Amino acid sequence: MKILAIESSCDETAAAVVEDGRDILSNVVSTQIEKHKIFGGVVPEIASRLHTENISAVVEKALGDANCTLADVDGIAVTYAPGLIGALLVGVNYAKGLALASGKPLIPVHHLRSHIAANYITHKDLKPPFMCLVVSGGNTLLCKVNDYTDFEVIGRTRDDAAGEAMDKAARTLGLPYPGGVNLDKISKNGDNTKYKFPKPRVDGCPLDFSFSGLKTSVINLVHNANQKGDELNPADVGASFINGVVNCLADNTIKAMDMHNEKTLVLAGGVSANSVLRGRMEKLAKEKGWDLYLPDLSLCGDNGAMVGAQGYFEFLKGTVAQMDLNGKATADIEKDYKN
Repeated sequence: MKILAIESSCDETAAAVVEDGRDILSNVVSTQIEKHKIFGGVVPEIASRLHTENISAVVEKALGDANCTLADVDGIAVTYAPGLIGALLVGVNYAKGLALASGKPLIPVHHLRSHIAANYITHKDLKPPFMCLVVSGGNTLLCKVNDYTDFEVIGRTRDDAAGEAMDKAARTLGLPYPGGVNLDKISKNGDNTKYKFPKPRVDGCPLDFSFSGLKTSVINLVHNANQKGDELNPADVGASFINGVVNCLADNTIKAMDMHNEKTLVLAGGVSANSVLRGRMEKLAKEKGWDLYLPDLSLCGDNGAMVGAQGYFEFLKGTVAQMDLNGKATADIEKDYKN
């Protein structure tokens, strides 16, 4: 079964053709990084306009690279939530037009579900159930994946996402967008014990995360040093900050795995590309005897292939939308799409 998939939730216009939820026939991504770099972050209005300009060419290339026509695919999957609402609407409306014109089923896909599904492409043998740590710029959560379309959130951030905190730390240090990627790069030779950052906890909810205090702490460190004329080593600050974030992620993951007697851990989301996080989880997996699955680096960021992978499993379950499908800025990963 071939699924044409479209992704436009943030600043990547992407499309792919995926077969049987596991095999990539094509995967095209048009990035907007250079356009947003001058602003230090994603500007929603600019993102929406660029999606509008690029989506036709991206979809055409995805079909061409897969040696397919619209008639050859079995369904059209599209990210409908969560994300920037203007950006989402470009992809949703384009997919609706294709579905209406071709008579193909329209498959709504939750963005975080598709990040998890990127692992089904990287690891052909991976099957639920498993524990998943989803870490991205907009979301951080611990999720029990009971089945391909059955999710149970057992821990989530109460404020900022881990990726958002890293982006803000990078911006405070004067690093260019995308912040998290560049923070990871400069921190590789830094001393991760040079600066001490707090380890926030949520009272009564041991599996929930909080990163706003960490974010404020690094901002205060840099601003106080600037006011006093002191020099900070960005590599040391970055390494120490990333270490603080990863400590929080690792501690809660250990608790979740122990509390739920899980032995299989999966990472997903853009921040799953972070070298420190990957290294820490690999070390933990060896110590704890876990089976660890990491998405290929090329599939950590937003892409169409992951949407096609999850779209396949949603379609098998019978999740199909009508022409009233709308984009949603927020949506719970646990709740199935309802017309």
